[in-house]
Amino acid sequence: MATQLGFQRRWTVVFTIISAAFISTSALAQDQIFDELRFGASASLQGGRSGEDGVFPEVTVLFDPFGFESAADWKEQLLHPRIHLGTSIGTNGDATQFFTGFSWTMNFYEKVFAEAGFGGVIHTGDLDDNDDGPNLGCRVLFHEYIGAGYRFTEHWNVLAHVAHSSNANLCSPNDGMTRAGVQVGYKF
Repeated sequence: MATQLGFQRRWTVVFTIISAAFISTSALAQDQIFDELRFGASASLQGGRSGEDGVFPEVTVLFDPFGFESAADWKEQLLHPRIHLGTSIGTNGDATQFFTGFSWTMNFYEKVFAEAGFGGVIHTGDLDDNDDGPNLGCRVLFHEYIGAGYRFTEHWNVLAHVAHSSNANLCSPNDGMTRAGVQVGYKF
């Protein structure tokens, strides 16, 4: 348990330092390093032995290397995903996740959008000997999410989402982690 918390804190500090470096570099160079920054929290949807207690603070950074902003319609939006990089920080000794992948955003109206993402996650959870929480089987898992959002202004938005991480039965066991949450985003 102490080793898991040390690993979790170390990677949380590393992620925070890297994020701060991106923000500092962007501010100093007046260049846009990333497209959007989101902060929020989630909670486990699973019950019973594989459920997780507590709230999971979250940070997600989205990059736009494929030109999502220049996409004219939904077909082009599908061809121009953004890249996401983030963390869902475990509290109460639960698993912290560090995830990355592709995000597809579909604008339905000026203010309403939907989003889906697919990628991978590295986690600090238990692999196969946990009586209180999910047994995840592998250290590296698949990670996918779906959400719906609302834009308050050109810069500020809110996204409600459900995220799932599991090993797709490539390892045993495969309890997976399913969390739902809300994030507030700032688009640069």
